[in-house]
Amino acid sequence: MAGNGEILLEVKHLVKHYPVTKGFIFQRQVGAVRAVDGLDFYIRKGETLGLVGESGCGKTTTGRVILRLQEPTSGEALFETRDIFKLGKEELRRMRRNMQIIFQDPYSSLNPRMTVGDIIGEPLEIHNLARGKEKVRRVQELLEVVGLSPYHANRYPHEFSGGQRQRIGIARALAVNPKLIIADEPVSALDVSIQAQVLNLLQELQKEFGLTYLFIAHDLSVVKHISDRIAVMYLGKIVELADADELFSNPQHPYTEALLSAVPIPNPEMRRDRIILPGDVPSPVNPPSGCRFHTRCLYAQPSCSVDEPEFVDIGNGHFVACPVRPFKTQRSKAAVYRPAASAANS
Repeated sequence: MAGNGEILLEVKHLVKHYPVTKGFIFQRQVGAVRAVDGLDFYIRKGETLGLVGESGCGKTTTGRVILRLQEPTSGEALFETRDIFKLGKEELRRMRRNMQIIFQDPYSSLNPRMTVGDIIGEPLEIHNLARGKEKVRRVQELLEVVGLSPYHANRYPHEFSGGQRQRIGIARALAVNPKLIIADEPVSALDVSIQAQVLNLLQELQKEFGLTYLFIAHDLSVVKHISDRIAVMYLGKIVELADADELFSNPQHPYTEALLSAVPIPNPEMRRDRIILPGDVPSPVNPPSGCRFHTRCLYAQPSCSVDEPEFVDIGNGHFVACPVRPFKTQRSKAAVYRPAASAANS
């Protein structure tokens, strides 16, 4: 579902560093883990922005900081032009009616000592939206919306499968009628067949309630299925952002190109030219100078280790941070697929 053009959330220069301390009694800071190191992006009302990257790149931290489940080091997050990071405690509590989260692990995100009805109904009481019979009615309605039955309200989380638990988590997020939902890898812990069901549910809910999603994941095929635009993160920074179809058909950053080469093809007669990146992901405590990807980049130039690349628009809302963009030769379109037989003979 594409957005209507009006910006709901705008993130500016977002930074989140975790201090590294030394000493047992008199601790002093000797460094910092640069989990998020200067992000700029926006999300339009009604659209889905996918945020992808390797584990440890800062995706989950970004979502949690936007919701102020963790406090930012610096930056701004403007929700309907109001800076979330400057809100007081009471203002933030009211604002959270508009912003909810779906957690990655459906097994640990639900309180095992609470019934499903209490789990879904708790936000209704916290925000004074419904109590008593009205709360019970609303909980039953939400269970039906996510594909469960009203009688499930009296059961406990351990009585459900992983897919059903994630549906309960979605119902809890929907309880307060939010405008923005941050979905933190909501299907990564589920079987493939269940993943499809949950993704289809999220899309149906978006159409029905006009929801806006920040969809965090590491599986590019999943992200393409649900996203209008995709942002690719590497070591705390966004290196490329574009419409989903544009990103897949014409990747402009070497890291994006490598990620796409690892996506499986559901056709045994076709093979993909896999790009193997050398080395390991550098430590976020001491990231490389210049372009953070230059230590693993197949196109790196001497200047890449000195100058940090600008995040520029190369046309049609396609942003990329790469000083050697001229490597774009449509190679990823021309050489991505080739018949398995010819590949074996080559």
